[in-house]
Amino acid sequence: MTNVSERRALTPRELTRAGERVSFIYLERCTIHRDANAITATDADGVTHIPSATIGTLLLGPGTRVTHQAMSVLGETGAAVAWVGEHGVRYYAGGRALTRSAALAEAQAVHWANQRSRLAVARAMYRLRFPDEDPAGLNRRELLGHEGDRVKKCYRAEAARTGVPWHGRKYVPGDFAAGDAVNQAITAAAQCMYGIAHAVVTSLGCSPALGFVHSGHELSFVLDIADLYKTGLAIPLAFDIAAEGDEDVASRTRRALRDRIYETSLLDRCVSDIKLLLLGSDDTGTADPDGAWDIVTLQSDGGARVAAGRNYGDGDAAEDRDEEMAMTW
Repeated sequence: MTNVSERRALTPRELTRAGERVSFIYLERCTIHRDANAITATDADGVTHIPSATIGTLLLGPGTRVTHQAMSVLGETGAAVAWVGEHGVRYYAGGRALTRSAALAEAQAVHWANQRSRLAVARAMYRLRFPDEDPAGLNRRELLGHEGDRVKKCYRAEAARTGVPWHGRKYVPGDFAAGDAVNQAITAAAQCMYGIAHAVVTSLGCSPALGFVHSGHELSFVLDIADLYKTGLAIPLAFDIAAEGDEDVASRTRRALRDRIYETSLLDRCVSDIKLLLLGSDDTGTADPDGAWDIVTLQSDGGARVAAGRNYGDGDAAEDRDEEMAMTW
Protein backbone atom coordinates (compact mmCIF):
# COMPACT_ATOMS: atom_id res chain seq x y z
CA MET A 1 0.00 0.00 0.00
CA THR A 2 1.41 3.41 -0.90
CA ASN A 3 2.05 6.10 1.67
CA VAL A 4 -1.12 8.19 1.92
CA SER A 5 0.73 11.30 3.08
CA GLU A 6 2.86 11.33 -0.07
CA ARG A 7 -0.06 11.18 -2.51
CA ARG A 8 -1.40 14.37 -4.05
CA ALA A 9 -5.10 15.22 -3.84
CA LEU A 10 -7.28 14.34 -6.80
CA THR A 11 -8.57 17.16 -9.00
CA PRO A 12 -12.20 17.44 -10.16
CA ARG A 13 -11.13 16.38 -13.67
CA GLU A 14 -10.01 13.02 -12.27
CA LEU A 15 -13.23 12.31 -10.37
CA THR A 16 -16.35 10.58 -11.63
CA ARG A 17 -19.29 12.98 -12.04
CA ALA A 18 -22.06 12.62 -9.47
CA GLY A 19 -24.63 11.60 -12.09
CA GLU A 20 -22.45 8.72 -13.31
CA ARG A 21 -21.74 7.11 -9.95
CA VAL A 22 -23.20 4.01 -8.32
CA SER A 23 -26.16 5.32 -6.31
CA PHE A 24 -25.23 3.50 -3.10
CA ILE A 25 -23.34 0.47 -1.83
CA TYR A 26 -24.36 -1.32 1.37
CA LEU A 27 -21.76 -3.15 3.46
CA GLU A 28 -22.12 -4.98 6.74
CA ARG A 29 -20.03 -7.20 9.03
CA CYS A 30 -16.69 -6.31 7.47
CA THR A 31 -13.64 -4.09 7.90
CA ILE A 32 -13.27 -1.23 5.41
CA HIS A 33 -9.76 -0.07 4.61
CA ARG A 34 -7.92 1.70 1.79
CA ASP A 35 -5.67 0.42 -0.98
CA ALA A 36 -4.42 3.26 -3.23
CA ASN A 37 -7.59 5.06 -4.43
CA ALA A 38 -9.89 2.13 -3.72
CA ILE A 39 -11.55 1.00 -0.53
CA THR A 40 -11.39 -2.62 0.52
CA ALA A 41 -14.05 -4.61 2.33
CA THR A 42 -12.63 -7.58 4.25
CA ASP A 43 -14.92 -10.27 5.63
CA ALA A 44 -14.98 -14.03 6.05
CA ASP A 45 -15.10 -14.49 2.25
CA GLY A 46 -11.97 -12.43 1.55
CA VAL A 47 -11.14 -8.94 0.30
CA THR A 48 -13.27 -6.95 -2.16
CA HIS A 49 -11.86 -3.84 -3.86
CA ILE A 50 -14.27 -0.99 -4.69
CA PRO A 51 -13.09 2.10 -6.64
CA SER A 52 -13.94 4.93 -4.25
CA ALA A 53 -14.49 7.53 -6.99
CA THR A 54 -17.44 5.53 -8.37
CA ILE A 55 -19.43 5.55 -5.10
CA GLY A 56 -22.30 7.94 -4.53
CA THR A 57 -23.19 6.85 -0.99
CA LEU A 58 -21.58 4.14 1.14
CA LEU A 59 -24.07 2.67 3.62
CA LEU A 60 -22.30 1.08 6.59
CA GLY A 61 -24.50 -1.50 8.27
CA PRO A 62 -24.14 -3.43 11.52
CA GLY A 63 -20.76 -5.01 12.27
CA THR A 64 -18.71 -2.67 10.06
CA ARG A 65 -15.42 -1.10 11.05
CA VAL A 66 -13.82 1.62 8.95
CA THR A 67 -10.25 2.95 9.11
CA HIS A 68 -9.11 6.56 9.04
CA GLN A 69 -7.42 6.01 5.66
CA ALA A 70 -10.63 4.67 4.15
CA MET A 71 -12.58 7.71 5.35
CA SER A 72 -9.83 9.95 3.98
CA VAL A 73 -10.16 8.64 0.42
CA LEU A 74 -13.97 8.61 0.59
CA GLY A 75 -13.96 12.25 1.63
CA GLU A 76 -11.40 13.16 -1.03
CA THR A 77 -13.48 11.60 -3.80
CA GLY A 78 -16.73 13.21 -2.64
CA ALA A 79 -18.54 10.05 -1.55
CA ALA A 80 -21.14 10.40 1.20
CA VAL A 81 -20.92 7.93 4.07
CA ALA A 82 -23.94 6.94 6.12
CA TRP A 83 -23.95 4.70 9.16
CA VAL A 84 -27.19 2.73 9.19
CA GLY A 85 -28.74 0.51 11.81
CA GLU A 86 -30.11 -2.99 11.65
CA HIS A 87 -33.15 -1.80 9.75
CA GLY A 88 -31.57 0.91 7.65
CA VAL A 89 -32.04 3.91 9.97
CA ARG A 90 -29.48 6.56 9.05
CA TYR A 91 -27.44 8.19 11.78
CA TYR A 92 -24.67 10.19 10.12
CA ALA A 93 -23.48 11.24 6.68
CA GLY A 94 -20.61 13.28 5.28
CA GLY A 95 -18.67 14.02 2.13
CA ARG A 96 -16.76 16.61 0.16
CA ALA A 97 -17.74 18.54 -2.94
CA LEU A 98 -16.57 17.18 -6.29
CA THR A 99 -16.40 20.72 -7.61
CA ARG A 100 -14.16 23.41 -6.15
CA SER A 101 -16.54 26.10 -7.42
CA ALA A 102 -18.88 27.92 -5.04
CA ALA A 103 -21.32 28.90 -7.82
CA LEU A 104 -24.16 26.60 -6.75
CA ALA A 105 -23.64 27.27 -3.03
CA GLU A 106 -23.74 31.02 -3.63
CA ALA A 107 -26.84 30.76 -5.82
CA GLN A 108 -28.50 28.63 -3.15
CA ALA A 109 -27.67 31.19 -0.44
CA VAL A 110 -28.95 34.09 -2.56
CA HIS A 111 -32.27 32.36 -3.25
CA TRP A 112 -32.62 31.23 0.35
CA ALA A 113 -31.89 34.65 1.87
CA ASN A 114 -34.80 36.35 0.08
CA GLN A 115 -38.32 35.38 1.12
CA ARG A 116 -39.76 35.80 -2.37
CA SER A 117 -37.09 33.80 -4.15
CA ARG A 118 -37.20 31.15 -1.43
CA LEU A 119 -40.92 30.70 -2.06
CA ALA A 120 -40.30 30.70 -5.84
CA VAL A 121 -37.86 27.78 -5.47
CA ALA A 122 -40.36 25.92 -3.25
CA ARG A 123 -42.99 26.36 -5.97
CA ALA A 124 -40.52 25.13 -8.59
CA MET A 125 -39.88 22.04 -6.45
CA TYR A 126 -43.61 21.39 -6.26
CA ARG A 127 -43.83 21.76 -10.04
CA LEU A 128 -41.06 19.16 -10.50
CA ARG A 129 -42.92 16.72 -8.24
CA PHE A 130 -46.38 17.30 -9.73
CA PRO A 131 -45.97 18.65 -13.29
CA ASP A 132 -49.70 18.43 -13.95
CA GLU A 133 -50.46 21.16 -11.40
CA ASP A 134 -49.41 24.82 -11.48
CA PRO A 135 -48.48 26.12 -8.00
CA ALA A 136 -48.19 29.76 -9.12
CA GLY A 137 -49.86 32.03 -6.60
CA LEU A 138 -49.93 29.44 -3.82
CA ASN A 139 -48.55 30.56 -0.47
CA ARG A 140 -46.53 28.24 1.77
CA ARG A 141 -49.48 26.95 3.75
CA GLU A 142 -51.33 26.15 0.54
CA LEU A 143 -48.27 24.41 -0.90
CA LEU A 144 -48.01 22.21 2.18
CA GLY A 145 -51.70 21.37 1.99
CA HIS A 146 -51.56 20.50 -1.71
CA GLU A 147 -48.41 18.41 -1.19
CA GLY A 148 -50.02 16.48 1.68
CA ASP A 149 -53.12 15.76 -0.40
CA ARG A 150 -51.06 14.56 -3.36
CA VAL A 151 -48.96 12.21 -1.20
CA LYS A 152 -52.08 10.72 0.41
CA LYS A 153 -53.58 10.26 -3.05
CA CYS A 154 -50.37 8.49 -4.13
CA TYR A 155 -50.58 6.09 -1.17
CA ARG A 156 -54.19 5.21 -2.01
CA ALA A 157 -53.45 4.78 -5.71
CA GLU A 158 -50.49 2.46 -5.07
CA ALA A 159 -52.50 0.41 -2.60
CA ALA A 160 -55.21 -0.04 -5.22
CA ARG A 161 -52.65 -0.91 -7.91
CA THR A 162 -50.81 -3.54 -5.87
CA GLY A 163 -53.62 -4.83 -3.65
CA VAL A 164 -51.60 -4.07 -0.51
CA PRO A 165 -53.82 -3.01 2.44
CA TRP A 166 -53.14 0.58 3.46
CA HIS A 167 -53.97 1.90 6.91
CA GLY A 168 -51.94 5.09 6.85
CA ARG A 169 -48.30 6.08 7.22
CA LYS A 170 -46.89 4.81 10.51
CA TYR A 171 -43.28 4.98 11.65
CA VAL A 172 -42.10 4.82 15.25
CA PRO A 173 -38.55 6.19 15.60
CA GLY A 174 -36.30 3.46 16.93
CA ASP A 175 -38.86 0.71 16.34
CA PHE A 176 -38.69 -0.26 12.67
CA ALA A 177 -40.64 -3.49 13.23
CA ALA A 178 -43.65 -1.60 14.62
CA GLY A 179 -44.87 -0.85 11.11
CA ASP A 180 -46.40 -3.28 8.64
CA ALA A 181 -44.48 -4.46 5.57
CA VAL A 182 -45.39 -1.52 3.35
CA ASN A 183 -44.51 1.02 6.04
CA GLN A 184 -41.18 -0.72 6.59
CA ALA A 185 -40.50 -0.61 2.86
CA ILE A 186 -41.37 3.10 2.68
CA THR A 187 -39.03 3.83 5.60
CA ALA A 188 -36.17 1.81 4.11
CA ALA A 189 -36.60 3.49 0.72
CA ALA A 190 -36.73 6.94 2.32
CA GLN A 191 -33.50 6.38 4.26
CA CYS A 192 -31.70 5.33 1.09
CA MET A 193 -33.08 8.31 -0.78
CA TYR A 194 -31.83 10.67 1.94
CA GLY A 195 -28.34 9.21 1.66
CA ILE A 196 -28.37 9.54 -2.13
CA ALA A 197 -29.67 13.11 -2.02
CA HIS A 198 -27.01 13.98 0.57
CA ALA A 199 -24.32 12.57 -1.72
CA VAL A 200 -25.46 14.66 -4.69
CA VAL A 201 -26.01 17.85 -2.65
CA THR A 202 -22.56 17.71 -1.08
CA SER A 203 -20.81 16.65 -4.27
CA LEU A 204 -22.20 19.73 -6.03
CA GLY A 205 -20.96 21.98 -3.24
CA CYS A 206 -24.42 22.99 -1.98
CA SER A 207 -25.31 23.50 1.67
CA PRO A 208 -27.31 20.58 3.08
CA ALA A 209 -28.84 22.92 5.67
CA LEU A 210 -30.38 25.69 3.52
CA GLY A 211 -33.73 24.21 2.59
CA PHE A 212 -36.59 25.81 0.68
CA VAL A 213 -39.40 23.59 1.97
CA HIS A 214 -37.82 22.05 5.06
CA SER A 215 -36.17 24.31 7.62
CA GLY A 216 -34.24 24.31 10.88
CA HIS A 217 -32.31 21.07 10.33
CA GLU A 218 -28.77 20.47 9.16
CA LEU A 219 -30.14 18.36 6.28
CA SER A 220 -33.09 20.55 5.24
CA PHE A 221 -32.02 20.84 1.59
CA VAL A 222 -31.26 17.10 1.47
CA LEU A 223 -34.84 16.40 2.58
CA ASP A 224 -36.11 18.83 -0.06
CA ILE A 225 -34.26 17.03 -2.85
CA ALA A 226 -35.11 13.51 -1.68
CA ASP A 227 -38.81 14.43 -1.60
CA LEU A 228 -38.72 15.35 -5.30
CA TYR A 229 -38.69 11.64 -6.13
CA LYS A 230 -40.87 10.25 -3.33
CA THR A 231 -44.16 9.85 -5.19
CA GLY A 232 -42.61 8.93 -8.53
CA LEU A 233 -40.11 6.34 -7.34
CA ALA A 234 -39.88 5.54 -3.62
CA ILE A 235 -43.54 5.01 -2.75
CA PRO A 236 -44.48 2.89 -5.82
CA LEU A 237 -41.40 0.70 -5.28
CA ALA A 238 -42.22 0.25 -1.59
CA PHE A 239 -45.70 -1.01 -2.43
CA ASP A 240 -44.22 -3.37 -5.04
CA ILE A 241 -41.88 -4.85 -2.42
CA ALA A 242 -44.66 -5.20 0.17
CA ALA A 243 -46.84 -6.96 -2.39
CA GLU A 244 -44.14 -9.62 -2.79
CA GLY A 245 -44.18 -10.62 0.90
CA ASP A 246 -43.29 -9.62 4.45
CA GLU A 247 -39.86 -11.26 4.71
CA ASP A 248 -36.60 -9.31 4.66
CA VAL A 249 -38.36 -6.12 3.56
CA ALA A 250 -35.48 -3.69 4.22
CA SER A 251 -32.81 -5.51 2.21
CA ARG A 252 -35.20 -6.30 -0.67
CA THR A 253 -36.18 -2.64 -0.79
CA ARG A 254 -32.53 -1.51 -0.93
CA ARG A 255 -31.70 -3.90 -3.76
CA ALA A 256 -34.81 -3.01 -5.78
CA LEU A 257 -34.27 0.71 -5.23
CA ARG A 258 -30.66 0.49 -6.38
CA ASP A 259 -31.77 -1.20 -9.60
CA ARG A 260 -34.57 1.31 -10.16
CA ILE A 261 -32.21 4.25 -9.64
CA TYR A 262 -29.87 2.83 -12.25
CA GLU A 263 -32.68 2.16 -14.72
CA THR A 264 -34.07 5.69 -14.39
CA SER A 265 -30.67 7.49 -14.29
CA LEU A 266 -31.85 9.18 -11.11
CA LEU A 267 -28.45 10.57 -10.09
CA ASP A 268 -28.09 12.39 -13.39
CA ARG A 269 -31.63 13.71 -13.05
CA CYS A 270 -30.95 14.83 -9.48
CA VAL A 271 -27.91 16.84 -10.58
CA SER A 272 -29.92 18.37 -13.41
CA ASP A 273 -32.84 19.29 -11.13
CA ILE A 274 -30.61 21.01 -8.55
CA LYS A 275 -28.96 23.09 -11.26
CA LEU A 276 -32.34 23.95 -12.72
CA LEU A 277 -33.69 25.04 -9.34
CA LEU A 278 -30.69 27.15 -8.34
CA LEU A 279 -29.22 28.35 -11.64
CA GLY A 280 -32.21 28.21 -13.98
CA SER A 281 -30.37 25.75 -16.23
CA ASP A 282 -30.32 21.97 -16.30
CA ASP A 283 -26.94 21.76 -17.98
CA THR A 284 -25.16 18.73 -16.58
CA GLY A 285 -21.86 19.34 -18.32
CA THR A 286 -18.63 20.22 -16.64
CA ALA A 287 -19.11 23.31 -14.52
CA ASP A 288 -15.77 24.73 -15.62
CA PRO A 289 -14.86 23.47 -19.12
CA ASP A 290 -11.57 25.37 -19.09
CA GLY A 291 -10.35 23.46 -16.06
CA ALA A 292 -9.94 26.60 -13.97
CA TRP A 293 -10.60 24.88 -10.66
CA ASP A 294 -9.22 25.99 -7.29
CA ILE A 295 -9.46 29.67 -8.22
CA VAL A 296 -9.99 31.83 -5.14
CA THR A 297 -11.13 35.44 -5.54
CA LEU A 298 -11.88 38.26 -3.13
CA GLN A 299 -15.12 40.23 -3.03
CA SER A 300 -14.95 43.94 -3.76
CA ASP A 301 -17.47 46.76 -4.11
CA GLY A 302 -20.37 46.63 -6.55
CA GLY A 303 -20.31 42.84 -6.76
CA ALA A 304 -16.86 42.85 -8.38
CA ARG A 305 -14.32 40.13 -7.68
CA VAL A 306 -10.58 40.63 -7.58
CA ALA A 307 -7.68 38.21 -7.53
CA ALA A 308 -6.72 36.59 -4.23
CA GLY A 309 -3.13 36.19 -3.15
CA ARG A 310 -2.46 39.90 -3.55
CA ASN A 311 -1.87 42.56 -0.91
CA TYR A 312 -4.26 45.43 -1.58
CA GLY A 313 -2.62 47.86 0.82
CA ASP A 314 -1.36 51.26 -0.30
CA GLY A 315 1.95 51.76 -2.07
CA ASP A 316 4.34 49.21 -3.53
CA ALA A 317 3.09 46.53 -1.15
CA ALA A 318 0.06 46.21 -3.36
CA GLU A 319 2.18 44.25 -5.83
CA ASP A 320 3.35 41.74 -3.23
CA ARG A 321 2.16 38.16 -3.42
CA ASP A 322 1.05 36.39 -0.29
CA GLU A 323 2.08 32.77 -0.76
CA GLU A 324 -0.29 31.59 1.94
CA MET A 325 -3.23 33.02 0.02
CA ALA A 326 -2.26 31.44 -3.29
CA MET A 327 -4.39 28.41 -2.59
CA THR A 328 -3.70 25.38 -4.75
CA TRP A 329 -5.47 22.62 -2.85
